Amino acid sequence: MSPDDRDAVRRLVAVTNAARVVDSPWLHPLTAHECVGDLRHGWDGEPKAAFLATADGADVGAGGYEVSAYDNLHLAWVEVEIVPSLRRLGHGSALLSWLVDRARSEGRATVGVAGWDAAGPRAFAARHGFEQKSVEVHRRQYLGGLPTVPLPDAPDYELVRWPDRTPADELDALAELTAAINDAPTDDLDVEDEAFSPERVTAYERAWAARGHRLYRLVARHLDTGALAGQTVVAVDGERPELGEQHDTSVVAAHRGHRLGLLLKLEMLRWLSEEEPRLREIDTWNAESNDHMIGVNELLGYRIMGRVLDFQRRV
Repeated sequence: MSPDDRDAVRRLVAVTNAARVVDSPWLHPLTAHECVGDLRHGWDGEPKAAFLATADGADVGAGGYEVSAYDNLHLAWVEVEIVPSLRRLGHGSALLSWLVDRARSEGRATVGVAGWDAAGPRAFAARHGFEQKSVEVHRRQYLGGLPTVPLPDAPDYELVRWPDRTPADELDALAELTAAINDAPTDDLDVEDEAFSPERVTAYERAWAARGHRLYRLVARHLDTGALAGQTVVAVDGERPELGEQHDTSVVAAHRGHRLGLLLKLEMLRWLSEEEPRLREIDTWNAESNDHMIGVNELLGYRIMGRVLDFQRRV
């Protein structure tokens, strides 16, 4: 389907929201605007391919197919979503088989699929030869004033509020900093380090602006050397400004041990309280094994909303 097809977008939104009501009722409904932005721009200019699955003239599900040209050229991630009242009729298996065949035809050697931590997704994955490789946890912070957490003392660093479009002369340094996210745990997933270039940083910033989100990036700069030591990024939904999404929070290995992650996230909350007074929630995702970042998030009052299981298989 095309993001320019308004009827197809409406139908895809209906399928997704029918599934969310049953599987993850804490998630906010998908809107047409959000759907179009995702399908047109993706995370960083590489949008997934989306599909509607129909049987006997009725929409029974939706599929997604996502690959990257930046890195992990062996890998495809697929999505399978079936209307709850039409499950266990073979539609999910047919859709998954079609998506795996596409990955095979494109030379992708590994396919990944994710599902909420429940008996149904576990059984579905096992039936089709997928093995669980990782667990992600969705947490949400409900804002109601700044957290009463003491500020860490990091006198060797300054925090800089970054423009939503990175200046050209800072792109190389920011790309190098962004690569620090590769130190986050990936458990048993068959993944390679992500490759970040100045062009990819620019594509990411353009994609989220085009999606209608306001991007806030805060960086920690080492005073003696001027090097970028860490960052945190939050995207605020322009359509629903009460909703925010935590993107990257990372610190370069050479600058860890100063609690910069906590310092950055606390200062980000202060900044958002000034610029986004209607913001009420921030969602974040972490590998369940990412003990350090989870500890920071729990200090800030994040609550667990749900767990997602990541499965992979060779094709």
